[in-house]
Amino acid sequence: MQMNRAQIMEIIPHRDPMLLVDEVQEMIDGVSIATKFYVDPSREIFKGHFPGSPVFPGVYTAECMAQAADILLLSTERYSGKTPLFLGIDKVKFLRKIEPGDTLEISAVLTSERPEKAIATCSCQVCRRGELAATGDVTLAMR
Repeated sequence: MQMNRAQIMEIIPHRDPMLLVDEVQEMIDGVSIATKFYVDPSREIFKGHFPGSPVFPGVYTAECMAQAADILLLSTERYSGKTPLFLGIDKVKFLRKIEPGDTLEISAVLTSERPEKAIATCSCQVCRRGELAATGDVTLAMR
């Protein structure tokens, strides 16, 4: 399954400037997802992070992972229409600098779920220029 930005906005509640997924390239329902996000050099955040040597903030990278997981989970019948709440991120590693103009490839795989509490964890990866840039396990509650 593939999705464009408009279709993504039908599933998750995020909007600009906090919508950090541009397209879904592939998704296996309730199992895994592969997405893309273009890091636009004109984003306001680069004026302060860092002037003269801009870097995409780590918290934004973590949010990219969470939103990929949001789309994966909220696309399922059991969580459709819910609001995803970011409970935490574990085992996060930032391995490469992400710069303005990079296109990120963000993937998530459902690794554990507590359906009775509507809580799920996804193992996520962010790549840029074909190299692994960040990893982490994102835990979400659907309410």
